[in-house]
Amino acid sequence: MYNLHLAAEQLEFRDTVRGFVNDEVKPVTLKADRLDLADRSLPVDVLRKASQMGLRALALPEDLGGVGADALTCCIVTEELAVGDTDVAAVLAETSALARRLFPTMTADQGDRFLAAFLEDDDFHLACAEREPDEDTALGVDYHRPITGERHVATTATRSGNEWIINGIKDAVTNAPVARLIAVEAQTDRGPALILVPGDAPGLSVTAQPGPRWYHGACGRIELKDCRVPAGNLLSIGGPPDPGRAVPYREALNIGIGRAAYEAALDYAQLRVQGGRPIAQHQAIGTKLADIAIRLDVARSIVWRAAWAADHPDAFADRSLPDLPLSTIARVYTAEAVYRATKDAAECFGAMGVMRDMPLQKYIHDARICLNSGDGPADDRLRIAEALTQYRRGPSMLAAE
Repeated sequence: MYNLHLAAEQLEFRDTVRGFVNDEVKPVTLKADRLDLADRSLPVDVLRKASQMGLRALALPEDLGGVGADALTCCIVTEELAVGDTDVAAVLAETSALARRLFPTMTADQGDRFLAAFLEDDDFHLACAEREPDEDTALGVDYHRPITGERHVATTATRSGNEWIINGIKDAVTNAPVARLIAVEAQTDRGPALILVPGDAPGLSVTAQPGPRWYHGACGRIELKDCRVPAGNLLSIGGPPDPGRAVPYREALNIGIGRAAYEAALDYAQLRVQGGRPIAQHQAIGTKLADIAIRLDVARSIVWRAAWAADHPDAFADRSLPDLPLSTIARVYTAEAVYRATKDAAECFGAMGVMRDMPLQKYIHDARICLNSGDGPADDRLRIAEALTQYRRGPSMLAAE
């Protein structure tokens, strides 16, 4: 049964991370001079402290040295972190998610070489490089049409003795600038494969993602020129590790953005006096705050349902849940609802809502990234439409929906 009664451990996670955000994250990321300069550099010390709390290995199974948190707990933590800073939340969520998916599929030798280093080094983050430059990822192009031919992977990996020699370029790699280990998708003589490439491997170079900043966290382009790694770094061939149902980390992060804007607007509306009383007591502001709260509460319910589904795949088998891409549904709704919520929150501040040294302009920018990056709501709707008619697309290397 779908249960919204959080366990004591989940409540403790939430309260602990909330305290960390208030004490350690916001004092750094919401400084007026940082906001005024639109400084989005990663606060490395904050990331390190979060890692020391176990948040980098939050989803890693306990038998591998992690916290072993379920999908719902991970979403709760991601929301709380995003209230303080979306970039911190995005980096930690990506590393945590990849740790859950990569390390359990490693061989004993790979685990000995990489897992121990991951657990011991608070700056050890993970990335997965799949996208080729100029790759068309829009689902609407082939809506309800069969995919013709296999996906072309331009990056190549050639076996030479006890090594793989990798050549190619990968674009828009999340966490690439901070990653100590990157799972690179490359074409081998036996088909596409995931190969583990250390961040300091000879022949590997990482640059910041060119162009306008349309992402949260860290993102970059990697270039591999005769990059040599041991043959034992091969992770999988002929198909990805089974990731299970998609976990809505991105959607939880989006709710954190909306909640940060809402909390700022609520505090301000109770302090700002106009017409002899706080503006929160004026109907126009009161109804606006109510609309924001409604949107965020509904969005959180959708995200938690998708997270619960990821933890209970049997609920699809016994028809307790509809056979639909719940994470995709959550992504469409939260992207639009949170963007509207942040705009309404900024309006509560009047002209102050657009000042560069105030956090509201940051929240709106972050919400726009969630709304417009990736496939976008329009293409996600097409994906849902295909699911309604039982039309399915093959999963990417590390995503189920």
